[in-house]
Amino acid sequence: MEKELVKIELYDKREKSTIIMYVKEIGENKFRMIDNALFNCRLTLGTEFQTRINKEGKHEIIKITKESEFITLTFFLSPQYTESDYRVLGDELIKKGGFWQVDFGGIATINIPKDFEYDVDRIMSDLDLNLSEIIDD
Repeated sequence: MEKELVKIELYDKREKSTIIMYVKEIGENKFRMIDNALFNCRLTLGTEFQTRINKEGKHEIIKITKESEFITLTFFLSPQYTESDYRVLGDELIKKGGFWQVDFGGIATINIPKDFEYDVDRIMSDLDLNLSEIIDD
């Protein structure tokens, strides 16, 4: 039986942050990410994790049980480009099994399949998209 999407309040002790998000329930207190958590670079598309309910009644990550199978990159979008400029790259990613999302109208996260046959940097160069990558330190 296919589990459904559920909304959980997730506390990450390592990041000391709480986010409310939709995830796919894959077992008792086991979940799979259906998109990317903007402020937690460990929780990207396809990542599976196990939780426990803490004393505040929030889900708390116990462990990551499966890493995402995607390469995830995050960029600041430039106002000099339109959504259709970005859509060319996004549509190509989707056709090849990838994913992209835009948060707050200015932060793009892309999930690239590890066997993606195109060089993303070259595509952005060919499209003359000069984006600033957000690096997690």
